[in-house]
Amino acid sequence: MEMLQGMLDMLVLRTLLFGPLHGYGIAKVIRTTSNDALEIEFGSLYPALKRLELKGWISSKWETSERNRRAKFYRLTPAGRRQLIEERSKWAQFVEAVGRVMVARGTG
Repeated sequence: MEMLQGMLDMLVLRTLLFGPLHGYGIAKVIRTTSNDALEIEFGSLYPALKRLELKGWISSKWETSERNRRAKFYRLTPAGRRQLIEERSKWAQFVEAVGRVMVARGTG
């Protein structure tokens, strides 16, 4: 399924709400929790992670992964938690608006 602009940021913030993850882990959680409907391309994910970090919504730190390899782990910041609340509100409004369009009867 193709991503809408801005949806990836919201999904990353939501995924990190439950704890730190490395890039592959973020992509895997999004894929599995969407029942394989959302496949995140790494060419999209890593620029999004960098963008979120520059905005101060996530932070990163090099750590050792579960496979004993160095990996950059990302964490949600307090500013990121606030942004997630805002993004969820925007998402709810978007879903509601699309729902209205999808059930609307033609006027012409």
